[in-house]
Amino acid sequence: MNAVHIRSAEKALSVGTWLIVFGAMLFSVLTVTPLMAQHTADSWAWTAPILPLVVDAAVVIVVKLDDVLARLGGHGGRWPVVLRWMTGLMTLALNTADSALKKDLVGVAVHAVAPLLLIVTAETGLAYRRAIARAVSALETKQQAEREQREHAARERAAQARAEAREEREHTERLAREQRDHEARLAREQAERDERQRREERAARERAEAAEREARERREREHEQRERERAARERQARERTEAEARERAAAVARERRERQERTARERDELLNRGPAESKLPEHEARRIVAAAFTASLPVRQAAELSGWSVGWVSSRYAELREPDASPRAGLASREERTAA
Repeated sequence: MNAVHIRSAEKALSVGTWLIVFGAMLFSVLTVTPLMAQHTADSWAWTAPILPLVVDAAVVIVVKLDDVLARLGGHGGRWPVVLRWMTGLMTLALNTADSALKKDLVGVAVHAVAPLLLIVTAETGLAYRRAIARAVSALETKQQAEREQREHAARERAAQARAEAREEREHTERLAREQRDHEARLAREQAERDERQRREERAARERAEAAEREARERREREHEQRERERAARERQARERTEAEARERAAAVARERRERQERTARERDELLNRGPAESKLPEHEARRIVAAAFTASLPVRQAAELSGWSVGWVSSRYAELREPDASPRAGLASREERTAA
């Protein structure tokens, strides 16, 4: 039995109960109204249907409230029971009163069917509803238990899945941590190797720099030594050159002085010879004229010493004043300069 069957049973019970209730009410109104009209003043005959309607309304209230209470699983106490039986007995009495007053037992039995059916239906419907409510409650309890069991199983599975996921996550984290530790260890070892290699390279570079510095200092010392030696050689060579130059200058000065002295002696000899008795050879005359020009003697005196004419001597003086005037004058000038 499931919820669909229960709802179908409740629907059938509800529909049947209300059909019986309305049928009994209609039958009661039709049966009781003539009786009430007979026992009511003619001016109030129109009020005859009120009493069966009031009684039937009480029956409707009882049936409806019992239905609601049964659905909720509650109990209204004894007063609903009193009202239910009182309305049922009133309906039975009103429906059978006319036949009972006429001593018609068949009429009593016939008119008692609807009220008795209404009373029994109300009680039976209430019992059914309570039973259905209990069944529904039991079913709901069972479903709740099954739902709770499923939820518990689902929670257990979820907890197990979370535990497995946590274990898997912890395992993964442990593996990741181990991997990180391994990578960190490898990185540290690599860093140590790199640092050691850098230290070795730095030490090798420092040794190379020291060796290069020593070699450079040695080369600088050697260069300085060579420079000093070269400077000493240059100084010695310069001193020798200066000494040689001084010696040459002294020799040249001595030679010049000797030449000047010789030239002066020769000039004195030429000028001290006295007037020539005859015309001397041209080259000797030129020598005498040049000596006279050097000694700033007058042209006439030079002509007397050479034996040549004053004009010729004047021409030679002019040539000596202007050495470039003639090739011969230039030659004489060069001889004169060489002699000087």
